[in-house]
Amino acid sequence: MSTTRALLTRASGGQQEAWNELVRRHTNLLWSIARSFRLDQADAADAVQTTWLRLVEHLDRVQDPDRLVGWLATTVRRECLRIKRIRDRERPQSYDDPPFEIPDPAEPLDAKLLRDESYATLWHAFAGMPEHCQRLLRVLMSSPPPSYDTVSAALQMPVGSIGPTRKRCLARLRSLFGRHDCLPSQAPTAERES
Repeated sequence: MSTTRALLTRASGGQQEAWNELVRRHTNLLWSIARSFRLDQADAADAVQTTWLRLVEHLDRVQDPDRLVGWLATTVRRECLRIKRIRDRERPQSYDDPPFEIPDPAEPLDAKLLRDESYATLWHAFAGMPEHCQRLLRVLMSSPPPSYDTVSAALQMPVGSIGPTRKRCLARLRSLFGRHDCLPSQAPTAERES
């Protein structure tokens, strides 16, 4: 398996197979970060593609190949934030989208209501968690699951603290989800990690 330095050298020399290997190694990470920003599929794809474009533009200027994963992660995060700023300014509504969800006639209404209420409660509990917990859990739940080394580089977090932080974040989510006052109209407030 080639080192990142060798792949970058070969890719900057125009070798397509080296570029393909770089993309193969790091695309899942970029997608998991883009999805953690809750962008739609097209915007997430744009963020990932723009990140690869930025690497092509700066390929000959990469000084420390060992820090490539961190550079890619930072670049895709910045691109996601840029896209979110643009999208948040104006969110046009499509006339093709129905204004409400059409229920499945085969599913009992009470089962759907209970499921929807449970999902809403879970997402409100999730929204009440600190941002670092939300990002960590989103990245860890990506498919396929990234290695802790990849998560460490993407989130700029020591490998040894990923597991304990994950455990604390899941415990907090369980606690918030289990609260009876965690209703959609009363989203919990984020507490600081101690």
